[in-house]
Amino acid sequence: MTVIIAHRGSAGTHPENTLPAFMEAVRTGADGIELDVHLTADQQLVVIHDESVDRTTDGKGLIRELTLEEIKELDAGSWFDEKYQATKISTLQEVLNLLLQMRFRGFLCIEIKTNKFHYPGIEEKISSVMTSKEWPFTYWYTSFNIDSLRIMHEYEPDAQYDLIQKNDLEKYKTVLDSDFIEGVHPSYDWVKQNPSIVKEYEKAIRPWTPNLYETMMACFENKLAGIITDFPEKAIRARSRYNK
Repeated sequence: MTVIIAHRGSAGTHPENTLPAFMEAVRTGADGIELDVHLTADQQLVVIHDESVDRTTDGKGLIRELTLEEIKELDAGSWFDEKYQATKISTLQEVLNLLLQMRFRGFLCIEIKTNKFHYPGIEEKISSVMTSKEWPFTYWYTSFNIDSLRIMHEYEPDAQYDLIQKNDLEKYKTVLDSDFIEGVHPSYDWVKQNPSIVKEYEKAIRPWTPNLYETMMACFENKLAGIITDFPEKAIRARSRYNK
């Protein structure tokens, strides 16, 4: 069965990578939840997609140049809808606490955001949090940066690892040749443009942002391992219709 992973929470219906988005993802019954992790100037793990706060808050600046206290002062919801003006950027621990409170039992896909800045020590810090206790859900790691996955694999050799990629065919071959990377997360456009490669690919494919009903159904028809979508509730309905 093609699993449904809520991209940055339910990013199509709530401010991405925020507690309201993750709450909605759990409510919909998504099989998994994807989030992005950066490191602040004072070495705190925060959940946000971009390297800067400019796009999704009322502030400006790079995550790596701001402290957690400075980041917590920002409004991370009004850009999406005024009703979310009290929403803040969360730490990784705060998201984990929410998933515990909501009794989430799916899987958490943690993207290590090191493709533009390789934050020194971020892998060790994430691993320290994730191995600090037994979670009632499973988790795995993804990144555009294969070096980050290799570093993380040294800390957690038994975890699952997926490489995120766009259209570099050599990277797809690298995944096939790797003994620890389980699958690849390409853009949906790449999946659509390379049907022969997709059909013959020997590892799991979980494309990001198939958000239209037609693209979701195409993924189900191709028996892909999963989809990472901004609209998990729509995807769950589409999968139900496909299965019928």
